[in-house]
Amino acid sequence: MALLLSTALWIQLALFQLVGPVPADLGVHNGALSPCPSPAHCARADWPVDDPTAAFETLKTVVTNSPRSTVVEQGDGYLHATMSSALFGFVDDLELHADPSRGVVQARSVSRLGDSDLGVNGRRLARLETAIRD
Repeated sequence: MALLLSTALWIQLALFQLVGPVPADLGVHNGALSPCPSPAHCARADWPVDDPTAAFETLKTVVTNSPRSTVVEQGDGYLHATMSSALFGFVDDLELHADPSRGVVQARSVSRLGDSDLGVNGRRLARLETAIRD
């Protein structure tokens, strides 16, 4: 009986999408993405590149082709996508911004729920940086 209840609980948790509210500080403000409200559930980076527009296009392709990702908004040098975890469906917001005037691509990944992301957002940004460095 206990095994059956435990299994049923896991199935319910796996089917329950933990979405949370959309962060209010998304977007480009005064030429930059917002700083992280807390490093425990957010990661932010500026990557110097020779051609920010080309790097941004590469990153846009990587994000679009990533599993459990949905592009929410894209415009001139800006992308907002949601990324969901495989097991529980936790939603993170990913932003990219090409800044040709400074020669950088800005990236920000923030969890919608919880006090800690267990390093998920930082690892996400590290993987994305690898895509423009290879």
